[in-house]
Amino acid sequence: QVQLVESGGGLVQAGESLRLSCAASGGPFGLYLMGWYRQAPGKEREVVATITSDSTANYADSVKGRFTISRERRGNTVYLQMNSLKPEDTAIYYCNVFYTSWGRNYEYWGQGTQVTVSS
Repeated sequence: QVQLVESGGGLVQAGESLRLSCAASGGPFGLYLMGWYRQAPGKEREVVATITSDSTANYADSVKGRFTISRERRGNTVYLQMNSLKPEDTAIYYCNVFYTSWGRNYEYWGQGTQVTVSS
């Protein structure tokens, strides 16, 4: 069983930065696809960024050039550095882990951390 503990959310003004962290415990770290998703009020959850076990990153168009996802070399902690934050980045941010083992898919979510950006 994988457990995810997130930290780093908060209230900032537009243009400022925040760094989110997500520490995973349990499971085969080396197989993880890790990512950050967000859900704004009244909207569906959307992917923000993902990173593979070999640190290949992908980003939503809305955050490219502003957000950076990274993970520790041993692979069980993922970070999201968010720069030049905008009010439209306001959402609950969720950490996600996905992996396949013995033909089965496993997916886990963190509890979410609130990010609020004021104009």
